[in-house]
Amino acid sequence: MAFASVGLKDGDIAKALEGCKAAESFNHKTFFHTCGLSGKSADEVKKAFGIVDQDNSGFIEEEELKLFLQTFKAGARALSDAETKAFLKAGDSDGDGKIGADEFAVMVKQ
Repeated sequence: MAFASVGLKDGDIAKALEGCKAAESFNHKTFFHTCGLSGKSADEVKKAFGIVDQDNSGFIEEEELKLFLQTFKAGARALSDAETKAFLKAGDSDGDGKIGADEFAVMVKQ
């Protein structure tokens, strides 16, 4: 699992994914806390950003957010449009329609 390089445990990731398995139940703060990412170092959070930034653009765009849970485990559900837009709004502090590495770090540590 890619997130093992960030120091996340499979059990914690599974628990976080289980907590948002139902449609419209995703909460980024709860997810980051449950999977353990919120307690990781700045370097580890930056590595996690690189995993979520699938196209290596330096930003996490809306389509990557939609598939966010699948970066943690293949077969996980895609986020709904409403969840994706709420997630983007929570992280996009400069209003450019995408989440940069610094914005992601702030969001993880909230």
